[in-house]
Amino acid sequence: MTSADDAGARGVMRPRGLLLPYAEIFRIPRAWRFSLAGIIGRMPMAMFGLGTVLLISAVTGRYGVAGSVAAAGSLGGAASAPQIARLVDTRGQHRVLVPLVLIFVASVAGLIIAVELDAPDWALFLPGIVAGATMPSLGPMARARWSALLGSSPRLHTAFSLESVADEVCFVLGPAIVTLLATQLHPAAGVASAALLCLAGTLWFASQRSTEPRVRVVAASSRPAHFGHRPLLPAPGLVVLIPVYLCLGSMFVAIDLSTVAFAAHAGHKPLAGFILGSYALGSATGGLWYGTRSWKAPAWRRLAITLTMTVAGVCTFWAMPNLLLLTLVIYLCGMTIAPTLIAGFSLLESQALPGRITEAMSWLTTGISVGVALGATAVGFILDAFGARWGYAFAACSGGASVLLCLAGLRRLAR
Repeated sequence: MTSADDAGARGVMRPRGLLLPYAEIFRIPRAWRFSLAGIIGRMPMAMFGLGTVLLISAVTGRYGVAGSVAAAGSLGGAASAPQIARLVDTRGQHRVLVPLVLIFVASVAGLIIAVELDAPDWALFLPGIVAGATMPSLGPMARARWSALLGSSPRLHTAFSLESVADEVCFVLGPAIVTLLATQLHPAAGVASAALLCLAGTLWFASQRSTEPRVRVVAASSRPAHFGHRPLLPAPGLVVLIPVYLCLGSMFVAIDLSTVAFAAHAGHKPLAGFILGSYALGSATGGLWYGTRSWKAPAWRRLAITLTMTVAGVCTFWAMPNLLLLTLVIYLCGMTIAPTLIAGFSLLESQALPGRITEAMSWLTTGISVGVALGATAVGFILDAFGARWGYAFAACSGGASVLLCLAGLRRLAR
């Protein structure tokens, strides 16, 4: 019986309404602490890339180099995330996170120094890649803690919904904070604040040992003869979900860049941040509602439905006549994003091999990161040559590819 179930068995009065499921999971001792620490510690995921671009472009005046360094950092993170998650599953969150965040902070400091000293381009790429590769990914680790605390309880769905909403809150607040600091205070203030938030949140998260998932230890005598041949992927569904999420990452970045281009063409470029913030706000709204429902449909079916709805909405963006209508439509379409991501994490939680749940969830982040890096390059050329509407068309094509890949792999996801 989980802690949430214990509370119900003791007859504790429960609040009613939309927030009831969230109130129930926060009755678990110390649960709110690691969840809040995880939100603070993962703010840099929405700040570091943009902060890097703002820093380098402000000091050097070269947007090409700035974008390339940011993309290299994203690829570094995508390459290292599964390996770091594997270490977390085998050695524990605390032992991995503390040295990892210290390396991240040191590499960010190195990047700032290199930019300020007008170092050659290669000297910018080195700390940029190291920072991207060592930025702690607290989202999967927080979900792993919820999974350990709630087990097979229906409230695990609510906890995953909460974490997805937290991701969207980061993407609403992060870009605004980093832009304000970098443009109004100092070019380096954006990435520096990202590093400090990451340091504070990660150390607080890692210090909470009582909610940390236990490391799964397999005795040598109980290992089968073929133990050394462990599967490459920690969950069978990742064969389908990795390419699906890669296409989603490409779609997301195409929407971001196309919205900036569309707003600039309309003569209101500063409104691009507000429009994209409404997209994330729509996702947070949908995620909160989604987490309060008890779903009978299996996760793989919910994933297919919400993914199709998400992409169907994106397919209308190219036809928007003005920014006002785009803002309304983009908010409504955003309401299915968090449910899509929640269904994917729930599916992996049920399929992950023993002792590899953090690694399994990190692969989804890796897929999105690679998609963002590849999509940003492709859509950049499209925007330069053809304009924002064709950028939205590219986003629709990327989304369509993700739907087709998901539908083609439903049989594997349903296993």
